Amino acid sequence: MPALRTVSASTRPARRTTRLAPIALGVVLALGATASVRAQSLFEVYEAARAFDANYLASRALADSATYKAEQAHALRRPTLGLGLSANRAGSDIPGSDTTSKTTGAQLQATQTLFNRANDATVNQADLGVEVAKADVQIAEQDLIVRVAQAYFDVLASQDALAAAQASKTAIAEQLASAKRNFEVGTATITDTREAQARYDLATATELAAQNDLLTKRIALDTLVGRASIAPKPLAPQADLKPLLSGAVDEWVAPTEQSPNVRRARFALEVAKLETEKARAGSLPTVDLSGSYGKGHSNTTGTQFTSLGAVPINASGPSTTSSVGVTMKLPLFAGGAIQNRVKETVLLEEQSRNTLESARRTVAQGTRQAYFGLESLQAQVKAFEAAESSSQLALEATQLGYKVGVRVNLDVLNAQTQLYTTRRDLAKARYDVLVNSLKLRQASGTLTADDVLKVNQLLAK
Repeated sequence: MPALRTVSASTRPARRTTRLAPIALGVVLALGATASVRAQSLFEVYEAARAFDANYLASRALADSATYKAEQAHALRRPTLGLGLSANRAGSDIPGSDTTSKTTGAQLQATQTLFNRANDATVNQADLGVEVAKADVQIAEQDLIVRVAQAYFDVLASQDALAAAQASKTAIAEQLASAKRNFEVGTATITDTREAQARYDLATATELAAQNDLLTKRIALDTLVGRASIAPKPLAPQADLKPLLSGAVDEWVAPTEQSPNVRRARFALEVAKLETEKARAGSLPTVDLSGSYGKGHSNTTGTQFTSLGAVPINASGPSTTSSVGVTMKLPLFAGGAIQNRVKETVLLEEQSRNTLESARRTVAQGTRQAYFGLESLQAQVKAFEAAESSSQLALEATQLGYKVGVRVNLDVLNAQTQLYTTRRDLAKARYDVLVNSLKLRQASGTLTADDVLKVNQLLAK
């Protein structure tokens, strides 16, 4: 007589969960459809961050201020014009004279530098300062692109990790219910049930950790963009990642001379050379052209005593003054300050030259490392794709073996865990390829907003 199959109280919730699964799936799909409507592309998120990120905006403000600083230096080559006004009253009471004088006047003064090598060097340094500021802005913009992309795909990776954890938990819950049923009818041991329960508890902990990680990544992205509830678009299922890495490594290293880090170091060297030129100009003459023109009025009253007696004084009238001249100044001895300043700037120039060489080597090394790192990631994507297919086949074979009695419940759980882990790692590897393709361009100094658009085209429409 066949054994009567009983259903325990612990089994009923699992069956109710199974009956509610289609409803829950419908709710999830509805929420997913709503989220996809509100989803933002990578370029949209980048544009929002570009108008909000404090570090980038600070670099822009500093670059704008450099333009006005350069104009201040250019004023050294331009004439200066000044106006002076005066009003004086003077009196004298001395033997033989008692007078009072009142004078008023206005004077216009102008100066134009004709020769000053130090000023010329200062102006050129200010112009180079503008170029340095532009390089700093480019560095800040490239850093912003990478930070936005990293935060964007971190959210997607966390979403995939959470989905994998939830799928694994659901599958383990089904295996746990099956193990309990089999134990009740006597076709399985308590070991299977306890193993499944342990896996289920571990899956619950993993799901909670994944939820917290997703929340953290969302907060980071929202903070970077300055908006709440940013919903990134997922990667298109058939996205081709191969074009993100083209050419040989030397082709990527070649344009590093135009990297903003190298350009900045090169400008710093030019500034150091001009500082040496300015120091040497300390022993050169300076020539200035100056001129003035003044109008005034004077009035003198009083009494002057002479041998003929007291003679009254009452003199008043306008006055005009004008002058034009050229002034040359030649320093003869400054206590050795000029010579020592030249020696100092020559050594600082050598420091800047070595800093430039270091920047070139650092950029070339970073470009090579980023290139081979991206190459390795693309190979990992291929390996994970093969592993996903193999894990799917292995799970199907294990499930079939479990049905015919040649495999145990733990084997099925292991196969399921391997499949979901592989899918999670595959998605993470794809996101890493996208982010590292931008990092490669950042390392070589060629990263622009156009590269963001290229990555943007790989996202779901």
